[in-house]
Amino acid sequence: MKKINIVDIIIVLGVIIALAVGIFTSKHYRQTADKQIEATSAITFQVFLRGVTVTGEEFPIKANDKTFITIRNVPYTELNVVKVDSDSRKIVLPSLKTKEQYILIKDPAQPSIYDAVVTISDTAKITKDGAVVGGNKIKMGLPVTLEGENYKFNGTISDVRVSSDADIEDTGADNLVG
Repeated sequence: MKKINIVDIIIVLGVIIALAVGIFTSKHYRQTADKQIEATSAITFQVFLRGVTVTGEEFPIKANDKTFITIRNVPYTELNVVKVDSDSRKIVLPSLKTKEQYILIKDPAQPSIYDAVVTISDTAKITKDGAVVGGNKIKMGLPVTLEGENYKFNGTISDVRVSSDADIEDTGADNLVG
């Protein structure tokens, strides 16, 4: 009979550990990644673009177009643009002649600076932690890049809505950019 080598012991222990992990997984004592996905659902999320410089006549992102999205510097895919709310920068001035206490006027110092809210739709995997798109959890505050033929804008996700919540309604986004 041969001597037992340390390499043989390591191999046998590795096989035993692999079998134990397989048994625990099959008996549902250990949860695998695909078990964490609860559903697949349509989502919409809003991307807030602050301080975008546009010297052209119109804002380059349009509703019903497609935009290529990059999440955390990882390219994802082209997604549908559902809605775009953009407005030039405004300043607040006190109002002496009207009943309102203040008025908003276009900032003459920054005529080409815009703030925008772009609403995008996609299909996501829903987990207990939230929606997952392209391997990334989609949550408010997540930095994303929107890219098209003639633009590339960096923004931040400002709202996420899942399935029945995903219907586009007046979310007050006009108040954010106005």
